[in-house]
Amino acid sequence: MDTLSYLGQGFDVALSPNNLVTALAGTTIGTIVGLLPGLGPINGVALLIPVAFALGLPPETALILLASVYLGCEYGGRISSILLNIPGEASAVMTTLDGHPLAKQGKGGIALSISAWSSFIGGLIATIGVTIFAPLLAQWAVSFGPAEYFMLMVFAIVCLAGMAGDKPIKTAVAVLIGLMLACVGIDANSGVYRFTFGSLGLADGIQFVVLVLGLFSVSEILMLLERTHQGQVAVKASGRMLFNLKEGAFVLATNLRSGVLGFIFGVLPGAGATLASAVSYMSEKRLAGDKGRFGDGDLRGLAAPETANSASACGSMIPMLTLGIPGSGTTAVMLGALTLYNITPGPLLFQHQPDIVWGLIASLFVANIILIVMNVPLIKVFTRILAVPSWTLVPAIAIITSIGVYAVHATTFDLFLMIAIGLFGYLLRKLDFPLSALLLGFILGHMMESNLRRALSISNGDLSILFSSPITIGLWVLVAAMVALPFWRRYRAKRSVALASA
Repeated sequence: MDTLSYLGQGFDVALSPNNLVTALAGTTIGTIVGLLPGLGPINGVALLIPVAFALGLPPETALILLASVYLGCEYGGRISSILLNIPGEASAVMTTLDGHPLAKQGKGGIALSISAWSSFIGGLIATIGVTIFAPLLAQWAVSFGPAEYFMLMVFAIVCLAGMAGDKPIKTAVAVLIGLMLACVGIDANSGVYRFTFGSLGLADGIQFVVLVLGLFSVSEILMLLERTHQGQVAVKASGRMLFNLKEGAFVLATNLRSGVLGFIFGVLPGAGATLASAVSYMSEKRLAGDKGRFGDGDLRGLAAPETANSASACGSMIPMLTLGIPGSGTTAVMLGALTLYNITPGPLLFQHQPDIVWGLIASLFVANIILIVMNVPLIKVFTRILAVPSWTLVPAIAIITSIGVYAVHATTFDLFLMIAIGLFGYLLRKLDFPLSALLLGFILGHMMESNLRRALSISNGDLSILFSSPITIGLWVLVAAMVALPFWRRYRAKRSVALASA
């Protein structure tokens, strides 16, 4: 009853005219920022912090603005992923796997509407979870140390086999390339230059924006040019713009499972939407088995990462508010905004400043409703991107991509590196290597290395720390099960064939 009372108080804050307009403005800005490749929620939130402070917004209004931008970016990131096969951020990589094939089949509108609905369901599940379980889950998240996080990354890497389909070797090679690229740059502990080949431009490593836009955007430009040269018909949206009840019912179980999974990953500090979307996609693919068409336009393959994305974004608010530990890169930026207002997050924040906490939680409900109401009518507008002729679309993508990359370090080196990575990505696509596996290997490689080093620093180099807690042991068991599962399936298939022939 106390929770409901506080939530009602939060809605009084969130539904005030000023905060309602703020949420509407934040979701609109976030959708636009998410649509543009290379920006993403971190940049969107970071750009608006000084604006909020300069306008003299009260702390609860400023947080509502930033949270609305965050959720809006998660929504907007799906648009370029589905229509152009260009993920605007790491968490949108999995959306391309089935979202773009649906667009190529002329179902861009259905894909966008399913995506919007899945994001709404994920946000709703996570916001309910934030309301009910915040203090309890925050305490549970603290039990994850560096060793547990390292094993979580190992588990995610092993799960990538779930994306392999009929090309496990190519998937494994792509993951290894991603892990190798993650090692480029100055070693944070020893200061040694690794794989830089004497180039100062690689001293800071390969930036995610450079890699993702090179692999997906530049290679997609080359694929567009190739299709145009060969006289192939461009992708067009046709037929319905909205999913029907049958399609909604088909993905409902996926929405519920992925929403819960995404929320759990959101609560874990540092895990984030990228890991949540990858694990939810691979879990659904394994559950579907041979009956699924994952990778060829399966609606569940689109619904799973989109639901997990949105749920993780909302779930990441829990460690930020209750412990002062950012659950993601974006909430780390939001944590900085709290310090500007001299607000110290933690358990006492719920008691001393309930208007701020519960106003923010209530605004998550409000922002999700605004996004679904605002984005669904705009689906027809978004799909018109597909009607743009290649001679206009290719230069537009190239310009936006170049601006996104140049904004990282303001160096031409990054532009040339992006082009080189794009040519390499184009070659990999022609050879049928999964680029998403390479990108996830790159993302997880950074987290794996940092957590392994921290764990070994704690244990003075003793590897037994990786087997020292029930969580790590449980994850080792899951890793072993994931490795053994393909062999078990192959054994069962051979046995069924033998029994049938007998």
